[in-house]
Amino acid sequence: MFSRFSLWAILVVLILLLKSCDDNFDQFELNSGSLSFSKDTVYLDTVFTNVSSSTRTLKIYNKSHNNITIPNIQLGRGNNSFYRLNVDGISGKTFQNIDILARDSLYVFIEATIDFNLVTSPIYADSIVFDSGDNLQDVKIVTLVQDAHFLFPKRDTQGIKEKIVLGTNDDGEEIVIDGFYLEGNTTWQNDKPYVIYGYVGVPNNATLTIEKGVSVHFHKNSGLIVDKNASLQVYGELGEEVIFEGDRLEPSYSDIPGQWGVIWLRAGSKSHYINNAIIKNNTLGILMDSIGSLTEPTLKLFNTQIYNTSTHGILGRSSNILGENLVIANNGMASLACIYGGTYNFTHATFANYWNNSIRQFPAVLVSNYLNVSSTGSEIDVTNNLIEANFTNSIIEGNQNIELLLEENTGTEFNYNFKNCMIRFDDSNGNYADNPLYDFDNEGNYQSNILNGEPHFKNRDNNEFIIGQYSDAIDKADKNSSLQVPFDILNVSRTLNPDIGAYQHVILEE
Repeated sequence: MFSRFSLWAILVVLILLLKSCDDNFDQFELNSGSLSFSKDTVYLDTVFTNVSSSTRTLKIYNKSHNNITIPNIQLGRGNNSFYRLNVDGISGKTFQNIDILARDSLYVFIEATIDFNLVTSPIYADSIVFDSGDNLQDVKIVTLVQDAHFLFPKRDTQGIKEKIVLGTNDDGEEIVIDGFYLEGNTTWQNDKPYVIYGYVGVPNNATLTIEKGVSVHFHKNSGLIVDKNASLQVYGELGEEVIFEGDRLEPSYSDIPGQWGVIWLRAGSKSHYINNAIIKNNTLGILMDSIGSLTEPTLKLFNTQIYNTSTHGILGRSSNILGENLVIANNGMASLACIYGGTYNFTHATFANYWNNSIRQFPAVLVSNYLNVSSTGSEIDVTNNLIEANFTNSIIEGNQNIELLLEENTGTEFNYNFKNCMIRFDDSNGNYADNPLYDFDNEGNYQSNILNGEPHFKNRDNNEFIIGQYSDAIDKADKNSSLQVPFDILNVSRTLNPDIGAYQHVILEE
């Protein structure tokens, strides 16, 4: 049994030990140049001039058994650097007497806002310098900066920002969005990218022409609106496609849906032409309103790709659309929605919806002759003639059993035809067995189609929808129709043995 003296002795020893640890905790020695780092070079993603970059992280390690003080941490270019640091929760460009405990680490956060006009090279580099003299260590920082055309709503002398009026609501109030109109006919040339804030509008009786190779980057809640009697003309070429995407250039944003709004071709707009374009990562790829002309397509699309939209790839509402060599894929709703009637003709298109970001309640292709609208507190269906919806030599595929939905409101025209198409329609439960719209043996509406075939896409997760050597679409296209579209989306001839879809097949690696 411990005596009272023994207990006091143990208590004294414990107090001394704790004091010794506390003294050690408070003792810091100067850095000796033996810091370790999580990386020797920090690469920030490409940025546009005067637009803040994303934040990158550097971790500093003190692997010694001693607490240390770093006398100085600073950017190599000092206060003139376009980089910014945050060290131990403090923002700045120079820092003094930064402590790191033994066997501990410290985070440094790095950002940049670079003025392209003040740098001599598009590659802008600096370094984070730790200590000085014999103890000096550094970590390089590198960023690619691009100059750009910046388009955004301006403010008047009273500080009121420009708006675009879309119409009025049921109470007669104006519906407006942040945006601005171009001044008459405008051409965007391929000298540097275009960065859009808010919605850019093409005004009445004007044309926006976009030349080959142009990149258009939209900020959040931004897009393109083409008004009545106005036109959009996009002249991309193979290898010099016109690209519409968001303004976040980090690789982690390369396939994120919903980063920007929509290309909206409004009712009464006309003579739209899009060739060799890539539209991706927005809320809705193209919204096409109104039929315009009964004889001439309001929108002509050639060799165009639309990916990763959080709703539809193309939504046509009572419109007239002609599409050849199209790829529309991985969309949160329908890849193609042709609703409220109209005229639609698609040849050698690939509609492939493998959306996996949420539950998808729409098929890859939806065709209807009505529109559900709210009126006096209730919902009603308004109808319009589906003059024609023709799909030829096209793939309709996806990760659902049913990827084609036809919705007819009887009493209004509903004309449709599928010829030499490959269609995903696995009605194993017989839900559509008695629906005459899906009588695939009816040659009045269906000719030489393949149901539930194997497309053998190269990599559907990476939006690579070229077909491989095991595809059931090989040599199954209608040859006469293919002569009207003699080259595939990659300019490969299909005149001899045409395949279904936008691509002629290739031999893929096993």
